[in-house]
Amino acid sequence: MLEGKAEVIYLDWSQVPVFSQDLEANIPATVQAARQAVSEADAIWIFSPVYNFAIPGPVKNLLDWLSRAIDLSDPTGPSAINEKVTTVSILANGGHEQVAESYRALLPFIRTQFVDEITTTRVNDSAWVDGVFVPTEEVLANLDKQAKPFYQQSTKSNHT
Repeated sequence: MLEGKAEVIYLDWSQVPVFSQDLEANIPATVQAARQAVSEADAIWIFSPVYNFAIPGPVKNLLDWLSRAIDLSDPTGPSAINEKVTTVSILANGGHEQVAESYRALLPFIRTQFVDEITTTRVNDSAWVDGVFVPTEEVLANLDKQAKPFYQQSTKSNHT
């Protein structure tokens, strides 16, 4: 989809602690590393499962940390994810539309440039046994369709 057009980096946010304003004065190193990686990125493509028809807690937690102002003396100031081009792909066996609506509300609220071309798909049955997701040709085509406006918006945003 983006091969030859973009460098893809996967963010390891597994050690980011649960958000707490009490931790903001001395930002944990894992949060600082995630903020740095996101600040350096041109765009953010979120691949999300669905937990009980909602954005998974760990994903929401990361977005909470990334959306906080870098300068605590100006809470309305820029954040690490501020004005980043974002999009979402959702993988689950149900709840796609509920989660898509949550992302559609959240991502613009935290001041990202949301590309609302969401791909949704269900988990193939064999993945529950072998842990391997196998996308259908339709899903691959939808991801490719999603990648085009996402890439165009991210290159446009970085040249203005």
